[in-house]
Amino acid sequence: MPPRPAVLTKRTLDKDLDKITHAEDVAKHVLRRLVAPGLGLIFVGLAMLFAGVYVFDRPGAMLVVAAAALAGYMAMNIGANDVTNNVGAAVGARAMTMGQALVIAAIFEILGATIAGGEVVRTISSNIVDAVQVPPVLLGWIMMAALMAAALWINLATWMNAPVSTTHAIVGAVIGAGISAVGPEPVNWRVMLEITSSWITSPLIGGLIAAGLLYLVKTLIIYREDKIAAAQRWVPVLVAVMAGGFMAYMVLQLSPPGRLPPLTVLLIGIGIGLVSWLAARPLVLAQARALENRNSSLRTLFRLPLIGSAALLSFAHGANDVSNAVGPLSAIVHSVGIGGGGIGHPPLWVMLIGAFGISVGLLLFGPRLIRLVGEEITKLNPMRAYCVALSTAFTVIVASWLGLPVSTTHIAVGSVFGVGFFREWYTRHSKRRIAYIRRKAESFDIDEPEEPNIHETRRRYLVRRSHFMTIIAAWIVTVPVSAALAAMIYWVMFALFV
Repeated sequence: MPPRPAVLTKRTLDKDLDKITHAEDVAKHVLRRLVAPGLGLIFVGLAMLFAGVYVFDRPGAMLVVAAAALAGYMAMNIGANDVTNNVGAAVGARAMTMGQALVIAAIFEILGATIAGGEVVRTISSNIVDAVQVPPVLLGWIMMAALMAAALWINLATWMNAPVSTTHAIVGAVIGAGISAVGPEPVNWRVMLEITSSWITSPLIGGLIAAGLLYLVKTLIIYREDKIAAAQRWVPVLVAVMAGGFMAYMVLQLSPPGRLPPLTVLLIGIGIGLVSWLAARPLVLAQARALENRNSSLRTLFRLPLIGSAALLSFAHGANDVSNAVGPLSAIVHSVGIGGGGIGHPPLWVMLIGAFGISVGLLLFGPRLIRLVGEEITKLNPMRAYCVALSTAFTVIVASWLGLPVSTTHIAVGSVFGVGFFREWYTRHSKRRIAYIRRKAESFDIDEPEEPNIHETRRRYLVRRSHFMTIIAAWIVTVPVSAALAAMIYWVMFALFV
């Protein structure tokens, strides 16, 4: 009996169409994961073209173009890894959406890098390894090896969700490549001692400032009878302090050294603070209308200062951490005789590569780590997040003003620890808090409430303490690993190209 011919029924056609649809969905999913790396590769190519426009007719142009590609790659890794310190707290506290956070951070990263990033770039490019004692050709290859080693290590650490410091990585890489090239003599160990001491003291300072800010917020606002009235009075003051301090720093950065006396700078900061207070007061009063006298209502009123502190922290991060990418590039540019003003003065186009690279890395790869730090490591409300962000911003700004390449990651974590430890102490010892709880209990005619669940409180803070050990381990590992990797890369480069 001959076989029956196949009949294409509607059911068979639907199955075939479903298979095609599923295949298209899989292809789109795979391609979507390649979009960010593809755009990153395009940016690296644009950085090479951008550098080539300035150096195409100069000797050593190929070395500079290759270094520009590595600097752009390094800058994107910085943006992907360190972005959590800028806006993670604000996103975790629900003060802004992910899209808003990315846009604000990208804009202020560029402004901070281009306006105030020069001092730290000078430290990375010429002060760690004494450029005077190293031949220009060797200095260029030292910085190339350092850039490649630091970028590879940060990329690996970001992929593993490891909390490493980009500053530690580049400083360790410069030392490792420098020692492998010319020995330990040209390494400026006094500068290294200053940098290392700042790595230790800056998290402590950030933690103390954050704890002090939270103490003021709790004392002046949270544990007052009329919280909304207290917030109407003090939130504009916090905004004024933030704006005045930032403007004083900007005046110091933009004016020639010694041009303005300290009293003038102080008066400018106070004037800007008063203007900011006058501008913020009606906004806070409008937000406070119809709000209930509850802690949850304070989140609405702290949204404005928290967004401001996140923007300020992004500016500070751009000013400090852009050096990790463009410091070695600046040294390479001057080692081949391009640029003016000495090795410690980076050209504007060099700063732009680092500034835009950080923002590109932030926009392409930042959201995953923002969620990790802002929502999973510790629970933050807008008040605590504001204290962490403002403390970190001011500490990084002061370090940038002094030319010290500090770790933004460690300062932010130190600020979180400061807030956490202070909350422990305040919960157990504050007379104002205890009196406030008793008044609340009396107003509702109930027995005096017991102390909060100590086990739960300790469990929450132990999450923060566990991250302390992780950060210390990453600190210990990053410098020697990046130094060893840079030394190996330098030997390979020297054998192949020199």
